[in-house]
Amino acid sequence: MAKVEEKAPIVEEISGKLKDAKAALLVDAIGLTVEQDTRLRKQLREAGVNYKVYKNTMMKRAFDGTEFEGLNKLLTGPSALALASEDVTAPARVIVKFSKEAEKLEVKGGIIEGEFYDAESIKQLAEIPSREELLSRFLGSIQSPVANFARVIDQIAKKKEAGGEASAEAPAEEAKEEAPAEEAKTETPAEEAKTEE
Repeated sequence: MAKVEEKAPIVEEISGKLKDAKAALLVDAIGLTVEQDTRLRKQLREAGVNYKVYKNTMMKRAFDGTEFEGLNKLLTGPSALALASEDVTAPARVIVKFSKEAEKLEVKGGIIEGEFYDAESIKQLAEIPSREELLSRFLGSIQSPVANFARVIDQIAKKKEAGGEASAEAPAEEAKEEAPAEEAKTETPAEEAKTEE
């Protein structure tokens, strides 16, 4: 009876974390060095992923009756649980990337937004960029044409300013050139009058 009571808080802890989780991955991390394990935990924490090693029996009890029940079939050998509530691809991205330098780290599979993914599918999922990365790419693609448009408008405005000054000077010069001709016309009738007298 005492053993069951000892296990209950652990099951409750896992169940509590599962309530907010949208993604859950099971990982075999046996064989990692202390330094590797520390770095992996740090990277997962920075990505907003909750990561902890639990006994399979505890996880099975917590998974039963939830959308994560499909993970029970992967509960063989030592297992660590990685949970994410916001960026659902974060556990896959961090773990798969880290496994390239730490070969002992193996993804068993996971459930993401109610869908079961085997180890191979998780690796493919890890290639999807994060939400932030996608947003920055999107913003970059929007900003580029806008910046180009602004540059073109600026160049047009500068050309108009330069052209506007030139056209303002041109009529003044034309007026100067036309003035002597008008003077000549006004003198002509007076001269004509003198000659008539």
